[in-house]
Amino acid sequence: MKNKKLNKWMWKWHFLSGIIALPFIVLLSTTGIIYLFKDTYEQKDVLSYKEVAVTSKSLSYQQQWEVAKTQTEQHLSSMVIPKADNQATEFVSGMFETHHSLYIDPYKGVATGIIETRSTDMYKVRKLHGELLLGSYGTKIIELIGSWMVVLIITGLYVWWPKDSWRLKSYFIPRIKSGRRTFFRDAHAITGFWLSALFLLILAGGLPWTDVFGGGFKWIQEQTQTGYPTTWNSYSQNNYAQGTEMVSLDAIVEKANSLQLPGTVSVSFPKSEKGVFSVQNTYYKDLSKQSKYHFDPYSGKLLKEHTWADVGILMQGRMWVMAFHQGKFGQWNWILMLITSFLLLAMSLSAIISYCLRKRKNSLGVPKVPKKFSLGIGMCIIIGFLCLLLPLFGLSVIIILIFEQLRTYRKSVTLN
Repeated sequence: MKNKKLNKWMWKWHFLSGIIALPFIVLLSTTGIIYLFKDTYEQKDVLSYKEVAVTSKSLSYQQQWEVAKTQTEQHLSSMVIPKADNQATEFVSGMFETHHSLYIDPYKGVATGIIETRSTDMYKVRKLHGELLLGSYGTKIIELIGSWMVVLIITGLYVWWPKDSWRLKSYFIPRIKSGRRTFFRDAHAITGFWLSALFLLILAGGLPWTDVFGGGFKWIQEQTQTGYPTTWNSYSQNNYAQGTEMVSLDAIVEKANSLQLPGTVSVSFPKSEKGVFSVQNTYYKDLSKQSKYHFDPYSGKLLKEHTWADVGILMQGRMWVMAFHQGKFGQWNWILMLITSFLLLAMSLSAIISYCLRKRKNSLGVPKVPKKFSLGIGMCIIIGFLCLLLPLFGLSVIIILIFEQLRTYRKSVTLN
């Protein structure tokens, strides 16, 4: 049997958090659906730059690198090794927002085009999805909404759970003959029940991108040494003879090809005289097959090899949930994310419709909690844990408590 007073308290906070969060959830699910089609939407432009006519002889990768340097003012950081003879060679500069892809025709030695991440339509969709086009302030708003979505799921499960027993079909089929409000409420609740674990997994994949939670997660990784090893992204060597000529980029590409790495393989260029050539592959279908190799730029000798096993467990988990969030694990993952996003949108809209049908004039319809109700130790522990896990949620709880205390104080002053 459920605690009736606790159920009313849960229902109140599910209601209040839903009123605040639902408009944002509708936006997040809509932009998420759009962004899932990023590769398809941008494929036309990419192919127009990437596909080239094959002629008798191509320039060396070293020569293409030299050509690329003359075609952009950006500092080139890496090159993606083409997978076919009819593909232009992609030279990359910058990361994330400053990411540029410059394509060089290996036969004509000219640039076929350049894609600047900031200038794409999907970049704007991603910024709307992740920060409401408001920069760091928007990121924190999204993080706060994501934190309260966890509360929505937990309270929603408790409120929906049957008081004693239900018929089996009530777990699957909304009641149609009990009126529109009941139908939309059931549609919202049943969908939320069956997808609650999946929603939490998707939220886990989105929170690492945030400022406060994401920053704290990175700090824990550093303190526990469960992230990337320090030599994964930054490696330098001192045993080199000054004035010695570097090996050609073609020699490094040959070594990279001999490794037979799956997925997209790229070569990062030395950042200084002490820098190295680095070869790595991106393979979302099986993250465990990703690796990184550092080569001496003067002798071509392998200096350091990293496999997925060298990556800390927190980083492995983080990369997995983030890739899952983006539907990167293959068609099954993409389809699952698309369906889930549509169901989240439908679930949110059904909640809004149910509320509008329930709401009385001149009233928000906030559920009432018995005056004598008090939280038990167990609930206080759960709330405290969530406050520590989700700092912005914790901050909002403190603000709510202060507001409630002020409201109670004003009432007592007025009565006296």
